[in-house]
Amino acid sequence: MPDVHIAPQGSAETIEEFSRYVIPNYRRYPVCLVRGEGSWVWDAEGRRYLDFFPGWGCNLLGHCPPRVVEAVRDQVGQLIHVPNTWYMEAQGAFAKALSERSFGGQSFFCNSGAEANEAAIKLARVWGHSKGRFKLITAEGGFHGRTFAALTATAQPKYQEPFQPLVPGFSYVPYDDLGAVARAADGQTAAVLVEPIQGEGGVIVPDENYLPGLRKLCDEKGMLLILDEVQTGMGRTGRWFAYQHFGIEPDILTCAKALAGGIAAGVMMAKPEIAQVLQPGLHASTFGGNPIACRAGLATIETIEEEGLLGRGLAIGGRFRARFESLRAELPDRIRAIRVRGVMIGLDLTFDATGVVSTCLERGLLINATHGHIVRLLPALNLTDDQIDEGCDILADVLREVAR
Repeated sequence: MPDVHIAPQGSAETIEEFSRYVIPNYRRYPVCLVRGEGSWVWDAEGRRYLDFFPGWGCNLLGHCPPRVVEAVRDQVGQLIHVPNTWYMEAQGAFAKALSERSFGGQSFFCNSGAEANEAAIKLARVWGHSKGRFKLITAEGGFHGRTFAALTATAQPKYQEPFQPLVPGFSYVPYDDLGAVARAADGQTAAVLVEPIQGEGGVIVPDENYLPGLRKLCDEKGMLLILDEVQTGMGRTGRWFAYQHFGIEPDILTCAKALAGGIAAGVMMAKPEIAQVLQPGLHASTFGGNPIACRAGLATIETIEEEGLLGRGLAIGGRFRARFESLRAELPDRIRAIRVRGVMIGLDLTFDATGVVSTCLERGLLINATHGHIVRLLPALNLTDDQIDEGCDILADVLREVAR
């Protein structure tokens, strides 16, 4: 039989293996990462990179956070997986911890943000079924996932076009526009689904009155307010959840990415009176809420609280803002806007950012570009000041070269 062990090899060998055996549906950088610690990662050739976009936002505590690693190792020796026809201590404890740090909701666990949003959409339709309500309103520029209903909710034609026709019953309005939501709502609208801060859309922070206005409008029209906190949740913005900056509560909330410190996990939380309509047989997730993910999630919460990382996230955001404001004063024709909320950072450039990302990679800094011209950073909550300065120095040098 062929060998199934992983033998050490260089990046070129791994890339060749991918070309033969892995479907090429991702654009990948020509680097094979083999190890990570905190905000550092190393490739197969031993080169070190500073990661300002760890795990696409999933590694909020950096790579291999010690409490999460220990929790996973311990849990693997007890139970790896049991189905949701049984009770599990870790799942109950994790649901309680999330409820106590949010709005007192009940949890449905799954494995990703797209799955969490699918569950939220289904719950909204089940809740609205007896009332003749089935429509959902979502915002242009938003991103809710790539499963079918979540893709339909994602009001960006570039993602939707190859998969038409989509799920019926969705309408799209401009983000941060209360009047547009009011005009789109009717007696068949079950819910409004938005991100409290648009992430993939470019780190777009709405007006302070937007979410309170949505809450009031949903209450007046008998609609549910669903907040997609897949990217903003678990302390990303300096609060456990971004809605907590705005003085309101959602009816349903979704979260994933950083939920379990880098282990695959997603959750849909709902107010108990709404959650109770999702009766047995209506929805499920085989691996959702498995003991490993829940132990990792509990360790993530413990790390954030024991190390004071909510406050640290705000300090990190402030340091990035100061560095970038200084850089914008130097390069006003290259930097259009700076958007920061905790460790959710967007640098809006006046030109395509693709070359900036690739040049930073060459110099040992990992960043992301979204919507073509926006540098997006989702660094770890435990990033050090020295690391911030080192990465900002690299990015600043690259932008200065572009300006020249």
